Order: sequence, then C-alpha cells, then structure tokens
Amino acid sequence: MKTLLVSTLLLLVPLGVRAECSPSDFVIKDFKTSYSGAGSALKLSLSGELVNNCATPSAAQIVIQAKGADGNIMQTKKGWPAGTTNIAPGASANFDLGRQFHVQPGMASYSVSVASVRTW
Repeated sequence: MKTLLVSTLLLLVPLGVRAECSPSDFVIKDFKTSYSGAGSALKLSLSGELVNNCATPSAAQIVIQAKGADGNIMQTKKGWPAGTTNIAPGASANFDLGRQFHVQPGMASYSVSVASVRTW
C-alpha cells in the first residue's frame, strides 16, 4: 500500500509543478498571403512561423479567417503547425494553411491567431 501511495505521488507531482502554457505564450511571425497560378489553377498561400515562448515544450493550434471587403468571415480553417509534435521553448514551426482554403471572389483579407495549446 505504501508503494502504491508513493508511486501515485511521484506521478502527480510533476503535473502540479509544471506550468501550463496558454495561447498568449505563442507568437505568429511573418504571416504572408500570396497567390500563384491563374483561373482554376489559382493557389493560395497563407504562411508564417509559430514561435513557442512558453517555458515548456508544447504545441499550438492556429485559426485563419478569410474575410470579405465588408469584414464578414467567408471561411475559417484550423491547423496544428507542428502536427502532434511539441515545439521546444524558443523554437518555431513554419506553416502554410492556404491549401485548405477554396479561393472565392471577394476574399479581401486574412487574420491568424492562436486558438488553443496542448502538450502531446
């Protein structure tokens, strides 16, 4: 019984000591929008770099919104730039979620933000 109690405590102590990361611990740098091709072969690139400023390795999900000239949201897509891999503190992961969007007439601007954070 004593061994079980000690084992349980050793498993739980790291969870209590570890500080959780939040979306504000991640920064999106160099977000760029570009198009290539023409007509039905038009391709959209929505690329940037996600930087982990948290003290622990973690991953973040980003959300990109395509907006019309009137500011209304036309499309929203989410993605995990590092997939199911944690990003080390101070390190970054490049992303390009443009291929997830269907280019529509009237798309005028794009916004990107960090939606959630988790540790894999």
